[in-house]
Amino acid sequence: MSYPRYEVFKDSKREFRFHLKSKNYEIILTSSEGYINKSDCLNAVGICQRNSPYDSDYDRGDTWSGKPYFVLRSDNKKDIGRSEDYSSASARENGISDVKRDGPTKNIVDQTLVSA
Repeated sequence: MSYPRYEVFKDSKREFRFHLKSKNYEIILTSSEGYINKSDCLNAVGICQRNSPYDSDYDRGDTWSGKPYFVLRSDNKKDIGRSEDYSSASARENGISDVKRDGPTKNIVDQTLVSA
């Protein structure tokens, strides 16, 4: 399947999570929490697809060590996805631009399915 795309997977706690990978195969957004049910994780992907184009759904912040990052918010303003930590505010803005561009993709790869 092509890129950009969402990848749904299970973490070490066996909870469902997702990554958004850009057209250059880099992870540009990661789910803010793990989900017990796959359907809840897929619902979170749907929120990202819908909200990612809109600047008003992003919160920009800095870690305790001063590294810029952003979160994508759901309709009820809950964190739905988080970026990596960036080296500068301008790099963070480039990351937001990438998520705005790639977030609406309908490509979803379910990595929890076992192949035969």
